[in-house]
Amino acid sequence: MNDWIDIGALDDIPERGARIVKTLAGCVAVFRTLGNEVYAIDDACPHKQGPLSEGIVHGRSVTCPLHNWVISLETGEAQGADSGAVATYAIQVSGGRLLLDATRLRAKRAAA
Repeated sequence: MNDWIDIGALDDIPERGARIVKTLAGCVAVFRTLGNEVYAIDDACPHKQGPLSEGIVHGRSVTCPLHNWVISLETGEAQGADSGAVATYAIQVSGGRLLLDATRLRAKRAAA
């Protein structure tokens, strides 16, 4: 069962850009691709905790601004020779609004 929370308007995020949602479980980066797809992942790169929200969005990936690790927005996994992953979160667009599933955020917070 999903517990959707409204986190803002799709238009608040530029194409190939990102915004941060601060939660009790940590910061979540919400990305918008050139094709208006949206993805939500942890904001900290698995390598050196670089801010992925400040990275370059290309296709369905983001490149960390610190050491150029490429992270899949779909799976959260590092691509290429790098290994590691970040958590992904269900997100959807409804009526131009971004809805983030809080279920996994709560589970992550409870595990901490």
